[in-house]
Amino acid sequence: MGNNIGRSIVALMIVISVTALIFRFSLEYVLNFNIRQQEQNAQDILKLISTAVENYAKDHLGVFPDSLSELVRTDPPYIEKGYYKKINVDSRFFSFTKGYNYDYLKLESAGYRCLAMPVLCGLTGRNAFTVDSGNAIIKEECSKKE
Repeated sequence: MGNNIGRSIVALMIVISVTALIFRFSLEYVLNFNIRQQEQNAQDILKLISTAVENYAKDHLGVFPDSLSELVRTDPPYIEKGYYKKINVDSRFFSFTKGYNYDYLKLESAGYRCLAMPVLCGLTGRNAFTVDSGNAIIKEECSKKE
């Protein structure tokens, strides 16, 4: 009788350890999928911001906006107010989706730079993205100093 209990406990421990192993790999897959999805969203939103800035410049004789809030305040807006999640449009950073913050830098009258930075490096994204006046997206690994 005691031998059967020992086998049952060993079998139960094997089932628990295999289940834990499957759960671990499933969780890792889901987290990596989520990070890849957020990074793709960040690139898509940078393209949206870049297009809005370029359209603004075309409509304002080649002058780029001083901030992202100018793209929202115009009538009609270049970026719809309901599209982003940041309440205060006077803030320098905009948040379009969870996981990334977006920044707009006006370099001079002839150019601009938009940045997408993960909120938590390694958890919400592994890469930071930049788009300049040429509309080419540059990917850089984010630093974990945050």
